[in-house]
Amino acid sequence: MAEIQLRNVSKRFGDIVAVDDLSIDVMDCEFVVLLGPSGAGKTTTLRLIAGLEQPDAGDVLIDGAIATGVHPSERDVAFIFQQYSLYPHLTVFGNLAFPLRSPRRRSSEADVRARVHAVAEMLHMESKLDNMATHLSGGEMQRVAIGRALVRQPKVFLMDEPLSSLDAKLREELRIELKRLHRTIGATIIYVTHDQVEATTLADRIGILDHGRLVQIGTPREVYGNPVSLSAAQRLGSPPINLLPPTLFDSAHMPARTATVAIRPEDIVLHDPDVGDARGAQDALNLTVLEYSPLRHLLILDRAGTAVVATTIAERNFSPGQSVGVSLPARSLLYFRADGRRIPT
Repeated sequence: MAEIQLRNVSKRFGDIVAVDDLSIDVMDCEFVVLLGPSGAGKTTTLRLIAGLEQPDAGDVLIDGAIATGVHPSERDVAFIFQQYSLYPHLTVFGNLAFPLRSPRRRSSEADVRARVHAVAEMLHMESKLDNMATHLSGGEMQRVAIGRALVRQPKVFLMDEPLSSLDAKLREELRIELKRLHRTIGATIIYVTHDQVEATTLADRIGILDHGRLVQIGTPREVYGNPVSLSAAQRLGSPPINLLPPTLFDSAHMPARTATVAIRPEDIVLHDPDVGDARGAQDALNLTVLEYSPLRHLLILDRAGTAVVATTIAERNFSPGQSVGVSLPARSLLYFRADGRRIPT
C-alpha cells in the first residue's frame, strides 16, 4: 500500500475555488474519510490524487514521490465511483477479470482466474460469477465494482460515495463489508461521503472539508468531542448540536467575544423542575415536541423563544406541554466566535 500527501494543493474551476490550499497526510494502510456538504471539494480532492485533475498549485505525493503531472494510469490507484459502471454484456467473472486482461498487465489466464476467485470469495460473490451484470441487485453490483478495484491490488483505493445510491439496509451491510475488507487487506483508503454515519463507522480519521479547506482532521471521537469550529461541530451528531445565543446565559461565566454557545443534545440533563440539579445552569422549560423511539426520546424545549433539543433514555416519561427541569452542564458548553472559531476554555 502507500502513503498519500497533499501539500498546499489548490484547484479552481473558473471563479469557483474547489480546493483551497489543502494539506493532508494519509498514512499507509489508513482509512481516512473526507466528510463535508456538496461543493466542499471532496470529489475534486480524490480526482487530484487520481490524476484526473491537475492542481493549480501545490503537489500530490504518493509514497514520498511527487505524482503531480504523472499520468493516472501510472499512479497505481483505484477509483470507485458512486455509480457501478459495470460492463452489462459481461458476467460477474468477466467484469472482475477485465482489469487483469488489459495489455498493460499481461496476466496469465491462470493468474486471472486465481485472483478473480479469491476476490469473489472475499466479497461473498462466488455463486454469482456466471451471472450477467444486469441480473444483479444494487448491492451485488457495488460489490463487483469494489471487487474490480480489489483484483488490481493497487496502492490506494479512492472511493467517491460508493454507497449513496443504495437503500439503508444495503448501505449498512456494505459498510460492514468495507470495514472487514480494510482489516483483511490492510488497504490505504480515502473515502468521500456527506453521510456522518458512514464517516464515524468506517474512518480511522475523519477530515472535515468546508469550501475546499480542511477544517479539522482527527479520530471520530476527537472531532465529535473537541470540534475546532462551528462547521466541524455541526458536521457530526444526530440530532445536531444546539447552537444558542449568548443572551440566554450569564455573561460573567462566558469567554470574551462569544457569539454562539453550543451543547450536544445528549449532554443536556433533564430532571424534575421542582428538584433542580447541581451540574449547571438550570431552567424549567416547556416541552413543545416529543419524538418517541425504541431506544431514546427526542425532546424539543422552548427557552425564551429558542428551541433546545435534548435526548434521553426511552424509559423516562414525558408529554408535550409539561414543564421539564433542564440543566446545561458548564463542562459541556462550547463557545464560538462570530467567525466560527472555537474559543478555548
